[in-house]
Amino acid sequence: MAVPGTLCRPIRSIFSSLTMATQVAHHIKDHEFILEQDGQAAELAYSLPAADIIDFTHTFVDEPLRGKGLGEELAKAGLAYARQQKFRVRTSCAFMRDFVQKNPRYQSLLDDTTG
Repeated sequence: MAVPGTLCRPIRSIFSSLTMATQVAHHIKDHEFILEQDGQAAELAYSLPAADIIDFTHTFVDEPLRGKGLGEELAKAGLAYARQQKFRVRTSCAFMRDFVQKNPRYQSLLDDTTG
């Protein structure tokens, strides 16, 4: 989670299955994207192993929020950030690997130097 006083940028709004507006926040210093809803959280963590590479390392969604598409929203926000920053993408996280595999529009972002 974010430390008070750290830079936190909203990425975009989505609407959950509960029709509540939810913001994806990007905590740059903590290398994570966060969604909070009803006191619960979902997160997508990443590392920057090189100047032009982002590695999505971990996702977690609190149990009450699972099955509502929040992981997918985090993935989209993270991949949009990667595209905007012109990063090549690594998917150490199995969820992110599966998401990119199922969504061909993101496959061109993959870092092919690790294979």
